[in-house]
Parts: sequence; C-alpha cells; structure tokens
Amino acid sequence: MITISFGPQVCGALVEGAAREWLVPDGLGGYAMGTVCGLRTRRYHGLLMVSGATAAARTLALASLDPVLTIGGDEYRLGTHEWASGSVAPAGHTFLERFSLIDGLPRWRWRVGDVVLERELAMVYGRPALAVVHRLLAGGPVRLDLQALCTWRDGHGERGAGGGPLAVDRVAGGAVIERAYRLDGPDWRAAGTWWTGVHHREEAARGLAADEDLFHAGTFGAELREPGDVLEVRAWAGALDDTPPPAREVISAARRRNRAVVAAAAPADDVDATLALAADAFVVRTADAPDVVAGYPWFGAWSRDTMIAYEGLLLTTNRAEEGRRLLLGYAATLSEGMLANTADTGSVEYNTVDGTLWFLHAVARHVTVTGDTDLAEELLPALRDVVDAHLRGTRYGIRVDPDDGLLTQGAAGEALTWMDARVRGVPVTPRAGKPVEVNALWINGLAGIVDLARRTRGDAGAAPVAHRTALASFRRRFPAPAGWLYDVVDGPQGDDAALRPNQLLAWSLPYAPMRADARALRAISKGLLTPIGLRSLGPREKGFQREHRGNSDGRDGAYHMGTVWPWWVGPFIDTCAKSAVSDAELLSGIEGHLTEFGLGSVSETADGEPPHSATGCPFQAWSVGELVRVRRC
Repeated sequence: MITISFGPQVCGALVEGAAREWLVPDGLGGYAMGTVCGLRTRRYHGLLMVSGATAAARTLALASLDPVLTIGGDEYRLGTHEWASGSVAPAGHTFLERFSLIDGLPRWRWRVGDVVLERELAMVYGRPALAVVHRLLAGGPVRLDLQALCTWRDGHGERGAGGGPLAVDRVAGGAVIERAYRLDGPDWRAAGTWWTGVHHREEAARGLAADEDLFHAGTFGAELREPGDVLEVRAWAGALDDTPPPAREVISAARRRNRAVVAAAAPADDVDATLALAADAFVVRTADAPDVVAGYPWFGAWSRDTMIAYEGLLLTTNRAEEGRRLLLGYAATLSEGMLANTADTGSVEYNTVDGTLWFLHAVARHVTVTGDTDLAEELLPALRDVVDAHLRGTRYGIRVDPDDGLLTQGAAGEALTWMDARVRGVPVTPRAGKPVEVNALWINGLAGIVDLARRTRGDAGAAPVAHRTALASFRRRFPAPAGWLYDVVDGPQGDDAALRPNQLLAWSLPYAPMRADARALRAISKGLLTPIGLRSLGPREKGFQREHRGNSDGRDGAYHMGTVWPWWVGPFIDTCAKSAVSDAELLSGIEGHLTEFGLGSVSETADGEPPHSATGCPFQAWSVGELVRVRRC
C-alpha cells in the first residue's frame, strides 16, 4: 500500500493535522475515527461509534482516551481539545513526532525528551469493539494514565451536562457506561465530572451546533518501567459479558485481515492495494445480506450509491459472492418496478428514478464479469417486471413516453435524479422531463436484459422493442447545437443544454446509446475536468457555485451547481477510452488526494474552483468504487 506518514510539521500543527482524518471501520457500519493531530473536529469523531438498527443509526460511546504522562514529578497531557472559548488545551499534539497509517491502522508517536510513547488501535471486525495499545518505546520509567471521556448520544447530535451524569457501574477491570458499553483496562479509578464546552470546528464551519459536553467517567493507569511495557484498554458494546480478545491480539488480527483483503483483490500496485482496503470499509454485514455504507461518517445505505459503487467495490476486488447476496437482497425490495431507497432514517422509500436503472446495470455487470447465469435466470422475471412497470408508469410520474420510448419523470417538489439536493425543502435541480443520464441508463438496462435473456435462453419480454424505440429517439433528441448533449429534454422550460457531466453515461456505459464524441469530450474536459473529478456544472453556466461551503443552505445550494464529484472520473475515463482520447495522467491528482483528506480514501466532493479543497464525507463509497474500477479495467 502507499506510504501514509506525517512528521511533526503536520501532526504537530492544528490546521494541517486536523485536516487529515483516519477511519477504522468495524464491518457493521460503526467505526473509530479522528484526525492525525488527535483533535476531534466533528461531532462524529470518537473511538467507539456504534451502529444501530441501520448503518446510519449510530451512537457515540467512547469519545476519547486522553493520555497523561508523568515523568519524574512532571505531568504531560498528550490529548488535544478545542473549547467553546476558542482555546486549545491541552495541546498534546505539540508532542507528536509522527503519525502513520499502517495496514489501515493508525499509529501515533509522542516524544517528551527521551521518552517515546506509541499508540495503536483497531476494531474487532464484526463487533462494536475497540482495542487500544500504548507502548513505551524509549525512556522510562513513566506513569501513564488514560482519561476516558464518555457519552452516549445520537451520532448526529450532542449531549450536555444539563441532563445529569452518565450512569457508571463498576465491574471487574473497569466500568459499564449507561448500561450500553463497557470499558476494560488496568487500575480503573472513577472520576465522574463533566468537561463542558468541547468544540468541533468542522461542525461550526458547516453552520451546525458545534459544542458538546463529555463525561470523564474514570481513568486507567499503569507504570511503564522500560521500553516494551504496554497499557491496553478495550471498549465494546452489545454483549457486555462477551469479552473481546486481548488488545494486542485484536490489533494483530485486524492487521492480518486487512492484508488478506488486499491480497484477495490481487492489486497491480500500491495504489490499487490502498484502494482495495478503502473499498472494504464500505461493505458491511447486516442481518440479512451484505450492504454498502454510502459514506463515512454520516451516511447509511442508499440504493443509488450502492449500485454505482457496486462493480468497483465488489467485482473488481473479487468479492462477487458477497455481491451476489447483496443483489438478491436488493431485488427483494422491488415494488411497482422500483428499487427501495433505504433512507438514513431507516424508513423505506421509493423516490429515485435512476436507482433501479443502476441496479439493472449492476446485475448485468455481475453476470458479464462472473458468468453467473444462475443469478441471471433467477432475477430475469423481476427485471422484466421493472420494464413493464416503467412502460405502464409508476410513482412520481416515472413512465415511458409512448411517443418516443424515452423515460420521463417528475413530480411537484421532488428531485428524483442523483442531483437531489434541496434548500429548505425546495429541490435545487429538479430536472423534470427526460434527463440524459436517466435515459442512457434506461437504454443500457434494456440492452442488459436482452443479453441476460440470451445467456439464459430466457424471455426478454418487452425489453427488445423498448430498447430499439428508445435508442432511435435518444440519438435523435439529445444532440444539442452547443456540441454536446442536452442535460434534459422536454422539461418544463423546454430542452436544457447546460454543460454537466451527466451526458458522459451516454458514451461510457457498456450498452451506451451514442458513440463517443471527441468534440463533446473536449468541451467537457475544458469546462468540467479538475484534478480530482468533474464539476457538476460548467463555470460559464448560470448559477455556477465556486465553493461547496458554509451552512446547510449554502452547501446544498452548491451541491450540484459546480461542486466537484470524484465519482464522475469513472465515466469520463471510460469515454476517453472509447473515443481514443488519451487518459494518461488523468488519475494522478485523485491518487494524490489519497493522503490529503480521508486518509487512504476518496472524498465525496470538492470545491468547484482551485485548489479544489475536499468537502463532504471524507470517505465516500462511489468515489472509491469508481476509482477502483477504472484503474483496473
């Protein structure tokens, strides 16, 4: 894997160190997450974030373990916190001499004179359980204490001291907090005080509540007399009497598993290896079947995101059997020809026009890549039903126009395409009518069904005729005088020729309706291409937003109005390949991004103008999935 390591000028500085975040997932949707310098900049940062009924229904448990070193008679506090007053205290990051991400696991080293202390941590895969090991590397003897700063609150919220103290029950080796999770380690001493006004600078920048209180439940401690001595702490939720393995064993097991994940993906180089492990973070276990977390730290599972990321996360990394079970699980949610879009709230909604079409694409790719005709035969009746439902018409005005065979959609107050941002409930880009990528996916999906029927000698139903009709209409209707494709035709205000990346699917998909057009590709390159992805709107277009920043209204208003989306690099490179345009060095910027924001991963979005600073989720499934796919195809 690529080397990710920083010295004191990064990890010892708040601005640089706090801008780089690490993630250690537990395989269930929970995680440990924080920054290189140790400052908690988000409400989502903590050492034990526990997933609930859905991957997005997370609860923060252990927020921090603050190390305190006593050398002789002098005390050195190695934790780092920012406060509502604006002060930073303690400032333990100034003692950091190194941070490294090794096999996906973070490692810190503090130096105080001739004393060097190291911290490593890992999660138990498949359990909400954390293991932390502190090891004396040089110097000694020293006293090490670890202050456990606790809470038990919704991952999206805050908790204050006004509600009273947390329930702390003493048990052998530590304590049970709020009867929800357990802490275990040596020499537990109860504390029971609130640390009030802990500030999260990233939440403040996003216009959200930025302060919370943390409960100092107690402190672990040990004498580290010589190099090699360790202090181990574990924290876990769920079955509290089911004690995890010793902390050092957990870390060794996590390292072995991560190396096995990478080896199974058969990476071609260090970047491929890094991306294979990044992809693993998003594939999670559920009670029924594998699923995909759309992004960390705040997203759960979304069908559109899952299906866009599917090939890169599961097929390219040689996890087809998990993918097969995932596809069958999603197929079971089909209703009136639409795939369920399981929202982060846990409710089941049917509110996308393209999620189902991406599902058709994922099934076709799975069968093409794996040769799994049994799956094709099993799902073909359901896929025919999807076509029939769209021909009849389904929810939100989604239907095939009988006049041209193209798919139209739209309902008042709804945004059904991937450009679904709202400001105070009002869609920013409703795109009612016949969006270009929706119809490219429709045509691609119909052709995929025809191919699946051929492979299984089954019945393609209405797909062949629907495909021929839509294909001819697409080629006639979508070319625009500007030299590229219309973004939407037959919209409320007519045809929309705004320069957006959506048209790339008309050339990039396996059964794309158009041949790649070098002229259009040049226009897209000039107006949309950036080092880490494509802008969602050209800079010369009306409404272009330079930055994806500010409060919720500001961010949502810019979300699809110029903000860069790394996942679009996949369709762009596919189109380059089909048009014989060189794609050399197109990925160098996004590969460099692997060490800039979400370490070893790819962000959700970035600002529309240079330097294209990353925004949104630091770890995003479809961004990683598409980069994995196009690097290996």
